Amino acid sequence: MSRYTTESIRALALVGHGGAGKTTLAEALLLKSGAISARGSVEKGSAVCDFDPQEKTAGHSLNAALVNFVWEDVHIHLIDTPGYPDFAGQATAALAGVDTAVVVINAQTGIELATERMMSAAQARGLARMIVINKIDAENLDLSGLVSEIRERFGKECLLLDLPAHDRHDVVEVLEHDSGDADFDSIAHAHRELIDQLVEEDEALLARYLEDGKEPDAAELHAPFERALRAGHLIPILFTSARTGAGIDQLLHVLATLAPNPTEGNAPPFYRGEAGQAGEAFAARPDPALHVLAHVFKIIVDPYMGKVGVFRVHQGTVRKDSQLFVGEGRKPFKVAHLYQLQGKDYVEVGELLPGDIGAVAKVDEIEFDVVLHDSHDEDRIHLRPLEFPRPMQGLAVETRRKGDEQRLFDILHKLELEDPCFEVERHPTTHETVIRGLGEMHLRYKLEKMASQYKLELDTRLPLIPYTETITAAADGHCRHKKQSGGAGQFGEVFLRIEPLPRGAGFEFVDHVKGGVIPGVFMPAVEKGVRQALADGVVAGFPVQDIRVIVHDGKTHPVDGKEVAFFSAGRKATVAAIRAAEAIVLEPIVSIEVTTPEAAMGDIAGDLASRRGHVTGTQSSLAARRQGLLSVGGEVPLAEIADYASRLKSLTGGQGAYSIEFAHYAQVPPQVQQKLAASFKLKDEDD
Repeated sequence: MSRYTTESIRALALVGHGGAGKTTLAEALLLKSGAISARGSVEKGSAVCDFDPQEKTAGHSLNAALVNFVWEDVHIHLIDTPGYPDFAGQATAALAGVDTAVVVINAQTGIELATERMMSAAQARGLARMIVINKIDAENLDLSGLVSEIRERFGKECLLLDLPAHDRHDVVEVLEHDSGDADFDSIAHAHRELIDQLVEEDEALLARYLEDGKEPDAAELHAPFERALRAGHLIPILFTSARTGAGIDQLLHVLATLAPNPTEGNAPPFYRGEAGQAGEAFAARPDPALHVLAHVFKIIVDPYMGKVGVFRVHQGTVRKDSQLFVGEGRKPFKVAHLYQLQGKDYVEVGELLPGDIGAVAKVDEIEFDVVLHDSHDEDRIHLRPLEFPRPMQGLAVETRRKGDEQRLFDILHKLELEDPCFEVERHPTTHETVIRGLGEMHLRYKLEKMASQYKLELDTRLPLIPYTETITAAADGHCRHKKQSGGAGQFGEVFLRIEPLPRGAGFEFVDHVKGGVIPGVFMPAVEKGVRQALADGVVAGFPVQDIRVIVHDGKTHPVDGKEVAFFSAGRKATVAAIRAAEAIVLEPIVSIEVTTPEAAMGDIAGDLASRRGHVTGTQSSLAARRQGLLSVGGEVPLAEIADYASRLKSLTGGQGAYSIEFAHYAQVPPQVQQKLAASFKLKDEDD
């Protein structure tokens, strides 16, 4: 039998900007609950949640870490997430595994970029939200002003659930107290605001309250409190000092008694149908007796445990030695070992109930975002994907040692599995391996991990721009390849014509040869030579596209006619024709969408113009306007935004974000083409 029931489970994620003290807060909760016997330290590298060697060196979280503890007979699963924007993928993914997002704000620095992003992401996911103002022991604070700013930014539904007292050494809960001393505001006033909000969630309570003025007791308020959280009508504000312990008891009590359990939170957005399509909504029920339905929201590639899938159970009971299917896979795997995570430690358990977070190891089929189940009735059930920031910062990488190429791809695949915001591309035009992440810091830590953990040294550079070439006029080309060196010679002659095709049409090869002047057996060699010329480029060394090549005449020799001769003639005739066809270089143009504070709008537009780009429009959603943000759309050459992440950070004080996607190819300016062509000629001379 399980040690607890689904109703006594809470699952929450600590989210918020870097430096808010989330990991130290997790340490304080673990210590107070008795899960650890001594307080660890982020600075000393001894915190339970920052156990990775890179995290110990960096002094901040890089990955989401899971712990659990018991308070007031309630089993609490807690996910500590990184706060810096470069590691937002780990924080965002954690939202799929919890019912409550606890947004931690640094009392010294106030609302920061990740604060707003995580509040919005949690709201979009339908999670209960709580705000914890941490570090209230710091000097020169304006806590009253910070609360006003929170309400202005996130709405009047942000209400005080406790207040600091006795010069921030204590915290007083205001739901069950209507008098007493506080450092600011009034306990009576905060109590009244909270009661007024909660009774509106229950018509019977509201009627009685208005009629006789008698306040409901705490037991009567639990259901309205839960409904208000679920609907977003209430976002409680709490105060803590993880360092001194002020407010930790009160926070634990709130989590145990007021945070929603898995039967109370908003239902996870499952659907039945094809992955990525609309599908039909499916209601998972947190009933331990039903079929199993669990969702994998984190992958860990552990040096000792291998591939680990971390999942939240939403329905049914997962038991050790049971069998589960992965997604639509037909072959089940056996749950040989079942774990709960406690920082770096894997604690083996016998079963997991709805609401539990657990893990299985060494199951190759498990991937991020898959659904685990124990019946083919649930084969086509998926969870609506979260919206992750797109990885835009790129680096081309190559191994320093020959022979390490396969190791590189194996290691990059492991890193991709662990991080939904880390991508690997093999570009078909530039033949580069490019890694993409959310910023310079994100990629730097990936490179350091490859060097320290996997002993793989890489050279890096900015990715090449995938320019292409094309023609703007028709032209003819001719080559007679004749080679005699004492023995059998080589002979092949090709006449061809090239014509431009519409942008994006690609390449057409047309055989119009009559009378067998080029025997059919040699025509594949001619085409191969043509394709080689197009792949090598003519103007600046970039692939030629959107062209039709028509071979219409030629000659052969009964003895010296050979494939190699027609290959060479086809290639050289194509080069000659392209040089006569007013060839140009094309560059990729991307659509860019920049989210920026309104005050930086002019700077963003001016910067895009200086990069040969232009603004196509601006828009702002209600939620964005509430945060003082605008969305600026535009188009800009890809070559001009290699450093855009750092530039945007400078222009917006770190509050901007952007995404790009390919739009079309366009002709480069003449001076750019001259520069690219000169570089290509220089390479020819060097060869």
